[in-house]
Amino acid sequence: MSSTRDIDALIDMMARLPGLGPRSARRAVLHLIRKRAILLSPLAQAMQTVAETARECLNCGNIGTGDICDICTSEKRANGEICVVEDVADLWAMERSGVFKGRYHVLGGTLSALDAVGPQELRIPRLIDRVTEEAISEVILALNATIDGQTTAHYIADQLEGRVQLTSLAQGVPIGGELDYLDDGTITAAMRARKSL
Repeated sequence: MSSTRDIDALIDMMARLPGLGPRSARRAVLHLIRKRAILLSPLAQAMQTVAETARECLNCGNIGTGDICDICTSEKRANGEICVVEDVADLWAMERSGVFKGRYHVLGGTLSALDAVGPQELRIPRLIDRVTEEAISEVILALNATIDGQTTAHYIADQLEGRVQLTSLAQGVPIGGELDYLDDGTITAAMRARKSL
């Protein structure tokens, strides 16, 4: 009887990925094995390449294959605006929307007294340096609407007060959202951020 130890190990590794549990991982691995030539082998090669080449941008914290990412080296994006986000997933979400044409700064988390995360554990000092070095005119705080996110936004605003224009993303009712399905905090934020028609 042949062993399935290697396949079980792959299922266990896949089950550790966000959004995949043991059953989903089992289905994914089975699909990959069935499509070995067109999926499994190319996936394994792509993962090996990324494992060898991926790194954090030394300037902004984005993930790329060089020491400085393409966004930071693009002259078209040197428009004096920096959008501050919590993590790389947030940066990628902003890029998907195509709405922002400046540069980014990834903090790598938020301030949290409970978790002993202070400004030095994040990229806040580097952000403050960049404001001067890159002649930044506006810092857009695109942090999550959580207590830690708002605490971090207030801390950054205090550090940069009087040096640069500070803005934050509007918060409230999403496009296509129905009031009945929204939480109280979202409705409150939407009411406070209301605008004239």
